[in-house]
Amino acid sequence: MFDFAPARRRVARDGAGSGAVTLSENESGSPAIDPRQVTRATWILIALRVGYAYNWFDTGPALPAIGSTFSVGAAELGVLVAAFLVGAGLLQVPAGMLARRYGARGVSIAGVALLAVAGSASAAAPTFDALVALRLAAGFGAALFFSPAIGLVASLYPPGKRGLPVGTFSSAFSGGAALGIVASAVLVPVIGWRGALLVGGVGLGVLSLIAWLAIPRAAGRAKPLPSGRRTWPVALRYRGVWAIGLAFVGTEGAAFATGQFIVPFGEAVRGWSILLAGVVGMMFVFPSVFGGPVGGWVAERHRNHRTQFVVATLTAAGLLALVPFAGLAAAIALGIVFSFAYGAIYAIMYVLPHFWRDLPAEEVPVAIGLFNSIQLSGGAAISFLFGWVVGAYGYGVAWAFLPLAMLATLLVLFALPPTPAAPAVGPPFAVDVGPP
Repeated sequence: MFDFAPARRRVARDGAGSGAVTLSENESGSPAIDPRQVTRATWILIALRVGYAYNWFDTGPALPAIGSTFSVGAAELGVLVAAFLVGAGLLQVPAGMLARRYGARGVSIAGVALLAVAGSASAAAPTFDALVALRLAAGFGAALFFSPAIGLVASLYPPGKRGLPVGTFSSAFSGGAALGIVASAVLVPVIGWRGALLVGGVGLGVLSLIAWLAIPRAAGRAKPLPSGRRTWPVALRYRGVWAIGLAFVGTEGAAFATGQFIVPFGEAVRGWSILLAGVVGMMFVFPSVFGGPVGGWVAERHRNHRTQFVVATLTAAGLLALVPFAGLAAAIALGIVFSFAYGAIYAIMYVLPHFWRDLPAEEVPVAIGLFNSIQLSGGAAISFLFGWVVGAYGYGVAWAFLPLAMLATLLVLFALPPTPAAPAVGPPFAVDVGPP
């Protein structure tokens, strides 16, 4: 077990010399909380992160059954996949603004609760259009959870003590994504796609209720906004933010489309059982938990970030191009290396803003939220087009489309400003290893 509890307590002795313990504020100015409550809240948030990621990917193994229920093909299923990313992309920046105004605790728990409700309601969707709308709503909930939840975890710890808990929280996405694919692959043949989605939604709903009851209300409390003239954040108009956002639209779309469609591909084209295809799908998401720390380590020690991005993206794109020719063992190997490279790309991406001298330290979360929003929204289009290509031309052409999309959007990386010699705002408190 990790010991997440920070040393925050100070002893205040009254005139009688009693040893009463009181809580002070931590070094960042946030209200301090009893260490036992901090540890409990951290583990609850990690569990929420797992359940959150589960509900991103549990639809993938269910896609063939959903198609049969509503008599829709691959193109329409591409719309279903894309709807979630549209919702997750549109509210990334507003979520950060809401958390700044109303507090990270309330916004993040409300977001994950919305994801849970939409996931549960998806099980009862009467029509395909209703299911698409519910996945869009689930995406809204995902967006409201992501960046406020990272801020919530960070608010529990003083500077210098945030790396382990926030890094563990971030890494939990890969575990939840892998669990969502495999568990759904097991559940769909047993209880149907509706039952499988209900399990994910209800489970996350229970975790949301526990979080609301157990996470201290002082955690992630909103700070008073500065008075005076309001200006647009520098991050919203900084060239590097837009370059990163647009350059990896193809990568985000390719990774999400692969995570959703690799199981249907394995069943329909390779003849694998749904469980075996689920295991292959897990290999395309879980190893990013190892790629993230490696990518972050390299990014902090070497300033050639553009080169790092290019090498990792070329590797991932080349591997995806080989998917239609791979047997079972080869597909597993491709998935492991692809996911590792994908995790490294995102780690480099989240480290980079801390080196930009023209970006104020307090705007780094806004910068990350903006390029996440761009990538998710653009990735939704890539996911939709993948489904359309599958329906029109088959999986062989579709797997060729994804690496081409990755390389086409990567060209925007030429607009990325050179990295300064040293971080401008100090090292990041966490390295994320997966999608938002």
